[in-house]
Amino acid sequence: MTEPVREGSLLWTPTATQVADANLTAFRAWLAARGRRFESYEALWRWSVTDLEGFWQAIWDYCGIECSAPPQRVLGRREMPGAEWFPGARLNYAQHVLRRERPGETALLWASEFAPLTSMSWTELAAQVRILGTWMRDMGVRRGDRVASYLPNTPQAVIAMLATTSIGATWASCSPDFGWRGVLDRFRQLEPKLLLCADGYQYGGRRFDRTDELQHIIRGLASLEQVIWLPYLDPGASKPTAEALSWDEVLNRPPVPAAAFEFEQVPFDHPLWILFSSGTTGLPKAIVHGHGGILIEQLKLQTLHMDLRAGDRMFFFTTTGWMMWNFLVSSLLLGVCPVLYDGNPTYPGPEVLWQLAQECGAALFGASPAFVELMSQAGLVPGQHYELKELRAIMPAGSPVSAECTAWFYRNVKNDVWVCTGSGGTDVCTGFVGGVPTEPVYAGEIQARHLGVDAQAFNERGESVIDEVGELVITAPMPSMPVGLWDDADGSRYRQSYFAQFPGVWRHGDFFRVNGRGGCFVLGRSDATLNRQGVRIGTAEIYGALATVSEVEDALIVNLDLPGGKFFMPLFVKLAAGLELTPAIEDKICSRLRREYTPRHVPDRIVQVPEIPVTLTGKKMEVPVRRILLGIPADQAANRNAMANPGSLDFYVRYAAAQQDYLAGRPGGGIPMPGGRADR
Repeated sequence: MTEPVREGSLLWTPTATQVADANLTAFRAWLAARGRRFESYEALWRWSVTDLEGFWQAIWDYCGIECSAPPQRVLGRREMPGAEWFPGARLNYAQHVLRRERPGETALLWASEFAPLTSMSWTELAAQVRILGTWMRDMGVRRGDRVASYLPNTPQAVIAMLATTSIGATWASCSPDFGWRGVLDRFRQLEPKLLLCADGYQYGGRRFDRTDELQHIIRGLASLEQVIWLPYLDPGASKPTAEALSWDEVLNRPPVPAAAFEFEQVPFDHPLWILFSSGTTGLPKAIVHGHGGILIEQLKLQTLHMDLRAGDRMFFFTTTGWMMWNFLVSSLLLGVCPVLYDGNPTYPGPEVLWQLAQECGAALFGASPAFVELMSQAGLVPGQHYELKELRAIMPAGSPVSAECTAWFYRNVKNDVWVCTGSGGTDVCTGFVGGVPTEPVYAGEIQARHLGVDAQAFNERGESVIDEVGELVITAPMPSMPVGLWDDADGSRYRQSYFAQFPGVWRHGDFFRVNGRGGCFVLGRSDATLNRQGVRIGTAEIYGALATVSEVEDALIVNLDLPGGKFFMPLFVKLAAGLELTPAIEDKICSRLRREYTPRHVPDRIVQVPEIPVTLTGKKMEVPVRRILLGIPADQAANRNAMANPGSLDFYVRYAAAQQDYLAGRPGGGIPMPGGRADR
């Protein structure tokens, strides 16, 4: 039996050749030729977060960012919030993608549960982007207009995003596993002019028709002027409206020569896309990212911290509703070939993604700790069954990564692979901490803070601490921080979301630790946000759906990150007087959440409780309950003197005690992991 690996155990050291060949080494040599020499990564990082102007100008120059009007300087204003990056610059994100166009070369690869791996050339991709972008202009879509997508992870979604952003319009996406209510909660805020949608998606061998959902969505978006329809599941499916145009109708137009297509030149902070993060109250936050901020950050991240280069194939399992899709597609900026997959990552068996990695020749493979747990339970040893000759790096992301999870890759995939664990967020569409190809890998440890990211662990007094768990904060601005939140003209919601606890300092909402050598540990959410395999869900969405379930009087939901990359999301419900929780009530709750939002919103267990703990002002106490379930004594987790019903905590203390084996990751625990209820 393999001995458990201890946190901090050395697992991998780059060879001299790997260090010499790394993009980071080339960047340091480039800096040295310009008079900036750094003897270690730590020294380079410290320079990058103190001399922001010098560092980000170096990234601009090294990555060859092009603009039609030059910036006046790197930073117009430095304070947070309100930092002003590269004022005066005019550029376009999609233009930087299509400058990679090469006749006959592969741009992207795509597969699904019912379609084998196929390729799309740069010639085809660029041609369709120009045709669709021109059609959008002809239809009256203008700079700043919003284009919404309800498409699966297919080439059409990539084409539509690039066409949208090429003309200066703003992209927003929900994946088709979102129910109509979840979609409208997001898209209604934006008042999109155009919707691109599909008839459904496939998952786990089942086809999920979404035409009924689309009827709700289209009727609920009064701003729509046109709908583009992709019959994905059934080529003969009826259009959602008589006026809708099929994808083929729109794309069946004469080609637009590259020289005749004009990319809209926009300011550095012009809205590129809008991502949706959770809000614990109200609607999901609509996070606006800028063209320039995403462009320069993704070039830095994928060049220096992921060590990617033109021609590499990168695969990360994602959907179009997660920021990792935007991250994956942004690899096109480097000439890297993203590999898209639509389906269940373990259907028809747990080996399907490794088979795909072999077929596509992936250089980098992205995986979540929960995926690793599934592989481990299935006894799968990919290194024994698949030729992964091109695989240089594996990037676990989405939740805390244990020492055992890190070691699993070395034991079961390749003993010389670079495991570059990363952690970041939808809010910045990048990582705060992650891989450094020239540094060793230690079990359970993220290698370092990213260049240009002044990440610290703050204690309750706002002091930076080492080897102590604190709040993850960012103390210097980053270019990919949001331009703002949609419909937040005075910036009040933006400030409240990130800067309320430590004025002038970004608080991300994760527990964080940095050790003496600069290794990092992201230890799960410090607030009430639910993190389901890297996708954040707002508790307000859960409560909003339950408000229409007559049997439920009140509810509280939390999500726990458990050892081994597991998650446990219990829903505690107070039922109407005289009712007992029955399978019928459970099914009603789960069906409502799945139908109106997504399968990720479905709890792992529903527990009837006598009371929901609230503060004197009536606020649900999700964070104290989560802390109690994780083993923190109730008197440390909550201030009973500030509660309206202090005795309500006693139930959760007893519940945590009864389930302590499972919550601690010990065998024999009594809580089942998600089963059919959470299946898609």
